[in-house]
Amino acid sequence: MRDHAYVRNDPGRREFLRTVLSSAAVGVVVQTGIDLALPPNLNAQSNLSPDAALQELIAGNQRFAANQLASISQDLIVLKERTVEKQEPFAAVLSCADSRVPVELIFDQTIGQIFVTRVAGNIVTPEIIASLEYGVAVLGTEVLLVLGHVGCGAVKAAMKSDPVPGQISSLYLGLRHAVDKSEGNLDRAIEANAKIQADLLRTSSTVIRDALKSGKLKVEAGVYNLATGKVSLI
Repeated sequence: MRDHAYVRNDPGRREFLRTVLSSAAVGVVVQTGIDLALPPNLNAQSNLSPDAALQELIAGNQRFAANQLASISQDLIVLKERTVEKQEPFAAVLSCADSRVPVELIFDQTIGQIFVTRVAGNIVTPEIIASLEYGVAVLGTEVLLVLGHVGCGAVKAAMKSDPVPGQISSLYLGLRHAVDKSEGNLDRAIEANAKIQADLLRTSSTVIRDALKSGKLKVEAGVYNLATGKVSLI
């Protein structure tokens, strides 16, 4: 069962999300069991279905984990010839801001192929929703992935709730429900957080919700393992 009741019962969180503007549709990420083939020559967005877009992300991650990157040599060509005037990414990713999680590299994709939003703890905020709605409604992304990662410092800090300088503690509110569900286990909290944030995107944005209903978008959650380089859907 989806865990989004806490949004209704948390006035601060509800008010936080209420300011988000509605738009059109978004798309996300990831599946398993795909051969380690070289990537198709994705002409930015190439009219992939949501399922195919997810499979391309997974296949790219498999190449990354196997040290068989195929996208690097394409960068200059894509940058100069295909993306000067416009961008048409096939996928969108909400990732943690952690420097060890380079999204394009993890999925072996090049310039113009992934629309990336990043914030510590990969939490949903009005600005994140608005950005991803733009990716869906204007850019036409077919898959949207919320990507947590093993050893997330933001989740760890939220679990401790220690005093921190500046505005760092403002992240705790968005992570609180995952911490409550974790029973003190960091890995469990990280997985719960990715699922919760993905569900928030499904339920808090009319643009994303409509795209899901029409079959134009998939929204998924996953966790990146820093040691193995693999992304696991959850």
